[in-house]
Amino acid sequence: MISNDPQYYVQGVLEGNRRILSKTITLIESSVPAHQELSRVIVDALLPHTGNSVRLGITGVPGVGKSTFIESFGVMLTRDKTHPLKKDMELCKSHKVAVLAVDPSSTKSRGSIMADKTRMERLSVETRAFIRPSPSGGTLGGVARKTRETMLTCEAAGFDVIIVETVGVGQSETTVASMVDFFLVLMLAGAGDELQGIKKGVLEIADGIAINKADGDNVEKAERARREYESALHLLKPSSPVWMPPVLTCSAQEMTGLGNIWDTILEYRERLMNVGELKEKRQKQALDWMWALVEEGLRDRFYKNPEVKKILSRVTREVEKGATAPTIAASHLMRLLDKHPV
Repeated sequence: MISNDPQYYVQGVLEGNRRILSKTITLIESSVPAHQELSRVIVDALLPHTGNSVRLGITGVPGVGKSTFIESFGVMLTRDKTHPLKKDMELCKSHKVAVLAVDPSSTKSRGSIMADKTRMERLSVETRAFIRPSPSGGTLGGVARKTRETMLTCEAAGFDVIIVETVGVGQSETTVASMVDFFLVLMLAGAGDELQGIKKGVLEIADGIAINKADGDNVEKAERARREYESALHLLKPSSPVWMPPVLTCSAQEMTGLGNIWDTILEYRERLMNVGELKEKRQKQALDWMWALVEEGLRDRFYKNPEVKKILSRVTREVEKGATAPTIAASHLMRLLDKHPV
């Protein structure tokens, strides 16, 4: 049952009520116009209570063990410093971790396919963790349309580490990098020519690279891959004058090297905060988000315009046949928006 009272959701989220948090996110992801309007009021009310988390984006090549890494990393962060597991964990403060795992969607149902809670069984039972699989809904880049709003809602609920996982396709890396503080790329060693297997664009937006599965007989290969990526990164201009993206090794399976990665993320944030870059980065992300919403709104208005719907198929065929110039067709369609605004 969905309540129409925004204060019900706002109060529930601020109190850390997980049931209401889940209902709020479901509302945010809804395509029903009334739900969208209600969710905008809720997010606006929650905004003053956001911004205090570490926002981390994670992507990786196929087979890198992304889900295992996120689960082990999340378990490490949620356990208190006295938990006797691995040396990496003993120095870690206890955190509240939210994982926003964007699943590819079924083209028919638009629902999630991979069911992240079944892929992260250990993390899903941690009392200080929250996992939210969200269908991408066919969105370009495999990132849910409402990931930013969901991230802010989790921050308002008291989660101080937000992890956004990408499906690693299309433009997902760039999209996620545009909404997080630190973008981590997971790579494998011993899978052929490592430098051939990664796009230059991903290296350019990475704030750090981690070679996973550095265990057993693979330790030496991982170290060799680390040196190769390190050399490759030195050929690129870093995005910040105060930070050169490091290349680290880890084993999510054995839960080693994870503490070093977390320390690196914290060091990155501290350096950028000291020079004011983190604040500037988040301000730019907020503006990018605004313009993305404007473009999305204009696109929706265009396709929902009744006059456009009447002639769009005919105009499209005429352009395809060469009977009408694309410039003339576009100008005509745009004039319809002025004459008959939705």
